Amino acid sequence: MTRAVIIGTGPAGITAAETLRRLDPAGTVTALTLEPFPPYSPAAMADHFLTGRDTTLYWKGRDISERLGVEERREAPVIGVDVDNNEVVLTGGDRIPYEVLIVASGSRLHAPIEGAELPGVLDFKSLRKAEALMLRVRSGEARNALIVGHGFIGVELALMLTDLGVSVRIVGRRPWVMPRVLDRPTSEFARAALEGRGVELCLGTPAEAFVETPTGTAVRLTGGQVLHADLVVAATGVKPHIEFLDGAGIVTNWGVHVDDHMRSGIPSIYAAGDVAEAADWLTGERYVHAIFPNAVAQAKIAAANALGADITYDGAESMNSLKHLGVPIVAMGTTDGADDVIHSENPGMRRSVFLREGRIIGAQLAGDITSAGVYHSLMLRRADVRPYGSHLASPSFGFASVVSGALWPPLAS
Repeated sequence: MTRAVIIGTGPAGITAAETLRRLDPAGTVTALTLEPFPPYSPAAMADHFLTGRDTTLYWKGRDISERLGVEERREAPVIGVDVDNNEVVLTGGDRIPYEVLIVASGSRLHAPIEGAELPGVLDFKSLRKAEALMLRVRSGEARNALIVGHGFIGVELALMLTDLGVSVRIVGRRPWVMPRVLDRPTSEFARAALEGRGVELCLGTPAEAFVETPTGTAVRLTGGQVLHADLVVAATGVKPHIEFLDGAGIVTNWGVHVDDHMRSGIPSIYAAGDVAEAADWLTGERYVHAIFPNAVAQAKIAAANALGADITYDGAESMNSLKHLGVPIVAMGTTDGADDVIHSENPGMRRSVFLREGRIIGAQLAGDITSAGVYHSLMLRRADVRPYGSHLASPSFGFASVVSGALWPPLAS
């Protein structure tokens, strides 16, 4: 019987709780969260606010903690971890003892821009922050919005607000949309779709600062131009919640440095999800791969190993999917280090496949994403795809191409 504490109740935290309870039914599990809500999925917030549905937001059910027999403590900020005494320290001085600790504290807004701390600067990273933003939209107070940041979160938020009748402008320092996820040609599909939905794009123009003006919060661009809007939103990126680990002796860089068992450098302390700096399956280098599937997979392994299992994590991967543009887009893997790119473009669609030594290291599909699973499988299996030649990116490439002996000998198992 083990006393376990989990910091965070997002997808990684609640998955860890499920795993602990399944493997150690007699143990105790305490889950701590900053927020006043039941465990929820941040990836489902846009759908929730557009449709009013709770089922995808509270993906395990509002009563998941009760059903699991987990002591869930909401609005319980963690300010430190006392590794000498195996205790988690809360605001106010409360201490919670643990035998195993799983850090699944997720991430917060990262806005390295002057004035980002101003109260008028909103964000969409947590449900608490999202509800504050949506209150202004629903009240009719916000007719237009200015979003600083043109990555995945900024684009998703722009689409949601547009669907709710808000006029949206996006400001981004790079000259194309979603530059960390998409190459420039593929991003043109996203640009066209956004502009087709009425989103105004102001790209290649860095935001210098958030500023307070007599008419409210605004954004000052490099060069001095000041842009105003009813809503000013920062969507410039995210950073893991690790500030409470200062002084604990846990190795951190951008996130918590973990090995292939999801262990930190401190015995009995594991990490999973947006806070874990885990090895990339392709390069072996450690990154924070902040996507839902990675969080769930890491949490299962961290929780099992915390109870004495010996399960190795194969590595995190990068995959993003935008289905709400009107033009579906999928990006997987990486473009870094590619020595060859096979691509095709036809009306309404584009495919780019990035190769290194004849093996897929990344792919980007826009318009038609039906073969995304095939590329993903070939990439994970590190299959040599050179015999396909240019057909690899053709619109007709798919599962039939892989199993057809005329085009390709059967893949080795």
